[in-house]
Amino acid sequence: MPAPDLMTAEQTLTGRITTASNATFLGSISDSAVVTKPLAGEKPLWDLPDGCLAHREVATYVASEALDWNMVPRTWLRDGPLGEGMVHLWQETDPEQNAVDLVSVEDVPDSGWKLVLEGEDQAGRIVALIHEDTPALRRMAAFDVVFNNADRKGDHVLALADGHRYGVDRSLTFHGDHKLRTALWGWIGEALSAEELGALSVFFRGWRASSARTWWSCSLPEDRTTHCSLCPVAFHGAIPPPRSEMPGVPWPLF
Repeated sequence: MPAPDLMTAEQTLTGRITTASNATFLGSISDSAVVTKPLAGEKPLWDLPDGCLAHREVATYVASEALDWNMVPRTWLRDGPLGEGMVHLWQETDPEQNAVDLVSVEDVPDSGWKLVLEGEDQAGRIVALIHEDTPALRRMAAFDVVFNNADRKGDHVLALADGHRYGVDRSLTFHGDHKLRTALWGWIGEALSAEELGALSVFFRGWRASSARTWWSCSLPEDRTTHCSLCPVAFHGAIPPPRSEMPGVPWPLF
């Protein structure tokens, strides 16, 4: 849970992120800069219940903390100027770093990066989608498989100056059907580390026990998704390939 003042102190709004598909605002609580998404600003989706996207954002934070992977900014539900909604702490990114990038095929680095796909841009140039080859991003890729993230765009991976990486905009998670769409496909078939597998196995055992439900600060109808999605990662020890007729990457990519 966030500090008491983050739950009770006045929340003010200072601007709106107009590129977001749902109503998303910048603001502050006490001395903390925050991003907030009110429930009232969520657009209905044909394949998810109404009014639950903020809860899924919180659920992924709870899961990240349970795994001790620290890949989701502190996130919680609270009342605000536009009613109840999701709030997470603002993270200042480094404009000189990109954890996921789109480059010319001639500029794909020889090492330190993973190639996801090649395609043609609007100008007819052949470009490549690439991402960092780091343990932090590999954990994020496994996390997205486990929690069925349908919208891991490239700029949903925040690159901080100290090298830390956060994943944001996680409202399309925990669906009961396979929905995985991500820009982080560079490790398909590669073995996860013992630490990664150990954390997922501990989480899996805890999730099956009723007491583990207290990890969740909300009620979601797709509880079974975690059980189903963990199996190919935790038991096969690698990132599985796309496995449905749906596109494996989100659109747009960024």
